[in-house]
Order: sequence, then C-alpha cells, then structure tokens
Amino acid sequence: MTPELSVVIPVFNESPNVRRLYDELTEVLGAYARPYELVIVDDGSRDDTFAQLSAAQASDPRLRVIRFRRNFGQTAAFAAGIAHARGRLIVLSDGDLQNDPRDIPRMVVRIEAGHDIVCGWRKDRKDTFITRRLPSIIANSIISRATGVALHDYGCSLKVFRAEVIKPLRLYGEMHRFLPAIASQLGVSIDEVVVNHRARQAGTSKYGLGRAVRVVLDLATVKFLLNYSTRPLQIFGLLGLVALALGAGITGWLGYVRLFAGQSIGDRPLLLLGVMLLFIGVQLVTFGLLAELLARTYYESQDKPTYVIREVRDAVTATATDGR
Repeated sequence: MTPELSVVIPVFNESPNVRRLYDELTEVLGAYARPYELVIVDDGSRDDTFAQLSAAQASDPRLRVIRFRRNFGQTAAFAAGIAHARGRLIVLSDGDLQNDPRDIPRMVVRIEAGHDIVCGWRKDRKDTFITRRLPSIIANSIISRATGVALHDYGCSLKVFRAEVIKPLRLYGEMHRFLPAIASQLGVSIDEVVVNHRARQAGTSKYGLGRAVRVVLDLATVKFLLNYSTRPLQIFGLLGLVALALGAGITGWLGYVRLFAGQSIGDRPLLLLGVMLLFIGVQLVTFGLLAELLARTYYESQDKPTYVIREVRDAVTATATDGR
C-alpha cells in the first residue's frame, strides 16, 4: 500500500534516543490510522544508531533506513529522505526527541484545510536562552524581513509539506531551514502552528553558535535566488552604475580642478578612489552580463520554466495541478 504520509528524520549519533523515537512515532502514527512510512536517514553515525534502526526495520516494513557512508550534514540527510519519500504528504522532524510526534496529526489537519506548508513554532522552547533562543529570535527576525516570509521559528525542523511542493526543491549548505522561503517562489500557502517542544533528555546537541555564520551566508544565497535568480543584471548592473556614477563624478571634478584651477591632483587619495570606482563599476556590470548568461543557460539547459502554473482550465478539461 502506498503511504499517505512520509516522516523524514535525520539522525547522527542518537543511540540513546533512536529506539524511543521509533516507538513514539509508531504509537502516534499507528493510532492515526493512515498509511504511513518512516524514512530515517543515518547521517554517518559512529555509535550503534544504525544497528538499532536495522533491528527495528527487520520487523517493521513501514520503516525505511538510509545510511550515509559519512557525515554529510542535516540538509543532505533531509534531501536524501525527501527524495526517497513516497507519501502524498512529507513530514520533516529532528531525531533528538525534542519535537513531539503528537503534533503531526494537528499539522496534517492544517495541510488538508488548504495550505501547502505547515511549520512548527516552538513558542515555549526548552533550550538555553543565551546560546540558543536569543540567536534564534534574532535570526528569525532577519530571515523574515529578508525573504518576505514571516515566520516565528525558521529553526523548527517539524514541518509538513505537500510532496509536489517540496520534491522539486534542491537543498545545499544549511538551506533546510529556509525551505518555506525557497518554496514561496512557487506561490504556496504557508501556515504556522504552535507545537510542543521538549528538553533534550539524552545525547548531545549538534548545534552551536558557529552555525550562525553559515546560516547568514545561506540567507544571502536564498535572498538572491528569490529576487534576482532570473534577472541578476538588475542587482549587479545597479551597483555597477552607482559605482560608475560616483567614479565619474569624482574624476570629473578633479579634472576640472586640474584644468581650470591649476591645482595638482596627482597626490590626492581622492583620485585613486575615483579611478577605483570606475574599474569596480565596469567589473560589476560585466559580472551582471555574465550572470545573465549563466541564468539563461541554467533554465534553458534543464527546460526549466521561470514561472509556476497552479491551474489551467479550458473547454475540454478542468485541471488543478501544482508545479509545472
């Protein structure tokens, strides 16, 4: 039987938690009375996480286990799980037991109410304030403003997606947390639900402040993809024209001073600044033109449209499809 619900969970060195994780998920989803599958991705664990998963899988065909050869990171693990998921709805969650499986049915209800993505909001988060909650509050505010998709908790892994929305997306770096923002270019409906967040009882957290730097860099990538992936010349060209205008203004004024006021300009730092701005302006415009060629090559080589059709109706058929 084809599963209706696929729950994708990456784990890394979660030996103390993985059996309880499996038990909780099977208890909740078994009582939910819908066909489901568990897709657990072992992200190169060095403990007996995979051995425990293998033992559980031997007696439960609804459990599928994907094992990486080494640790590739959470985003890669989510990407592998999504690619192997077969359900109409795909649930993403962490494997440290801080996400509560009992929230999944409530989130599925919101999906079936007409939304394409339902995100969890850890309103009462059970983490330390200085190292986890405060950076998260700042990051959520920045990401919401930069992407135009306002969410309280981008960092919550517990999310539910329609399969046709999430499967076409490609994930790199730390971009799994930006999935709602990336999907927003498809014109999706996004909802947010308060979920139960539990304190970690065993194992160690794989998160640290060092991840914040990578998140900021990925945010810049997401912002570019959302706003300028099909028109890169508009950002590089604009910056280039500003630099050219400033450089032309500075060098023009210095030329007037030299020719009509008879003043020496060879030893003025302003001359170097003007010339540098002219060169930077030319380079930025050139980068923009090259980026336009790369963007066209990217879309045309894959026959990838620059639009997304939700529905086509004509006299013969009336179909409603998400995607191309």
